[in-house]
Amino acid sequence: MTRVRIDLFSSLDGYTSAGGSPENPMGEDWGLLTTAYVATRTVKERVFGDTSGTGTTGVDDAYAAASFEGIGAEIMGAAMFGLHSFPDDPGWKGWWGDEPPFGFPVYVLTSTAPRPEVEMRGGTSFRFRDASLDCVLAEASEAAGALDVRVGGGIGTARSFLRAGLVDDLHVAVAPVLLDRGHRVWEDLRGLERTHRMTSEVAESGTIHVTFSR
Repeated sequence: MTRVRIDLFSSLDGYTSAGGSPENPMGEDWGLLTTAYVATRTVKERVFGDTSGTGTTGVDDAYAAASFEGIGAEIMGAAMFGLHSFPDDPGWKGWWGDEPPFGFPVYVLTSTAPRPEVEMRGGTSFRFRDASLDCVLAEASEAAGALDVRVGGGIGTARSFLRAGLVDDLHVAVAPVLLDRGHRVWEDLRGLERTHRMTSEVAESGTIHVTFSR
């Protein structure tokens, strides 16, 4: 049965990065939150195309690998795709180059006029939808078949799905840093531990991996 999954990054004080720009789309604090994740062998191979076999292989890598497994479709917000940064560029195809690291349909939520579907190398297609979360999730679930649907960023999109009770599995990598600024990860999510089983594990990097499973 298809499950809805989210992976997020947080600081110890509950913030994720904010203030992205075309030059730094994820915000200036993103690197602080994702240092351990980017250092893993899985991310080096799957995202950056590094086949040298370098990278960490411990607890952080296990969670990174799990985030790529069993996904048949993704839903992301307009900001994550870059529509807000490049609103007047009809040829904009996202931040990931000619062969994005997805390999399945990606549904981009937008309140502006939807763009034509964009087919990319490697099996990724970007499909733009101005519809309710339930409608887009139903379409993404059908496209995923027996696999899962992953909800990507930004944090606003992720929290909208969480508040709507549509998420089965949430993984938050809590980096050992204090930001004191950014977007609050946990705001308005009181009681999530009553509907989901919660576990935590500390990685060699000091990152705390917190999971919620319905």
